[in-house]
Amino acid sequence: MTQAPLSELNIPLPPTQEELPYDDGEPMETQRHQDQMTMLIYTLSPWIEQREDGYTGGNMFVYFSLEQVRSQDFKGPDFFAVLGVPKGERRSWVVWEEGKGPDVVIELLSSSTANVDKGEKKRIYQDQLRVPEYYWFDPFN
Repeated sequence: MTQAPLSELNIPLPPTQEELPYDDGEPMETQRHQDQMTMLIYTLSPWIEQREDGYTGGNMFVYFSLEQVRSQDFKGPDFFAVLGVPKGERRSWVVWEEGKGPDVVIELLSSSTANVDKGEKKRIYQDQLRVPEYYWFDPFN
């Protein structure tokens, strides 16, 4: 019995970074939240630049499952860092293309996002993405 090549099996491939939505049109909660995210990225960028691999990003979607894509339940951390991946610009973080999820996630809390950040997002980062380091920071407290 011979097996057909995967290309002939008509199995749909997962969408690529270019095919996935990357912007929800919603700005950061406040200017201070935007400043904190930018500061985190710029603070770690020199360290990442000294490495052969790594990426820092913020306020962008992280795709981790096809079910998430189908339900259009797009979540993204305010800041994240990933080691062991090629450097380069990305529109979103697509786990099945990158081969791994974030190593560190920081959520910038606000009155309108704290419950989601501490509940639903925590469960996603902990149980589905298995992010080793997850932090909350309130820019106003």
